[in-house]
Amino acid sequence: MKKRFRVTYNAPVTLTFAIICTLILLLDQFALNSKLIPALFIVPGNAKAAVSFNWAAPLDYIRLFTHVFGHDGWIHLLNNLAFILLLGPLMEERYGSGMVCLMMAVTAFVTGVINVCFIPSSLMGASGIAFMLIILAAVSTLNKNEIPLSFVFVISVYVAKEILSPSLSNISTIAHIAGGLCGSLFGFLVSPKRKVSAAPAKSKSDSSDRTLTVKERLAQIDRESPRYSANRSSSRDDDATVIGTIKL
Repeated sequence: MKKRFRVTYNAPVTLTFAIICTLILLLDQFALNSKLIPALFIVPGNAKAAVSFNWAAPLDYIRLFTHVFGHDGWIHLLNNLAFILLLGPLMEERYGSGMVCLMMAVTAFVTGVINVCFIPSSLMGASGIAFMLIILAAVSTLNKNEIPLSFVFVISVYVAKEILSPSLSNISTIAHIAGGLCGSLFGFLVSPKRKVSAAPAKSKSDSSDRTLTVKERLAQIDRESPRYSANRSSSRDDDATVIGTIKL
């Protein structure tokens, strides 16, 4: 009988995040005339920004988390999803979906707060989360006594890209670096989830031997070897002493 192939929702947090980002951009461009993302999915900048953070508006506090779902266009979205969809499932398998969701939320909040406090422009996009996953995956390969050369290359390329390439509109280099720092902290502070290993199966003979008492074992020897009991001149107490020294 042939096995049927089936599609599995293997990384619920990563896949749900990607679907939400895609749906928001679709609605913004084709249904709401580019008004959805500016209204809900952009975090304002500091006091010098054209649109500054309003400390009295509850919606602005929500934007500290939701800005990661908004993107400036399809190129911006696809660049971020290329990293997130590649590394997210691996990190969910290593740390668990709940922990990865918490990491994303913390990274969104940290990058949002940094933008509100220091950046004179608005911020949107999941670049911070993408770089958090990049550094988290690199840190996960570290060992106590060695540093993989691949980790050094990843950090070098990451830092060089942020320094040499100019930032696009509404995409903050500082937010990228903050996301990378969050990933490094998570990698050192969060332990991977424990894998439940199946206990080795016990053989029938082993389990039966462990449950037998000394007297039951003597009776079993008598049944299996009649000549043993017939030729023995010692008492049952001696037999119990002898049997007690045998490793069953």
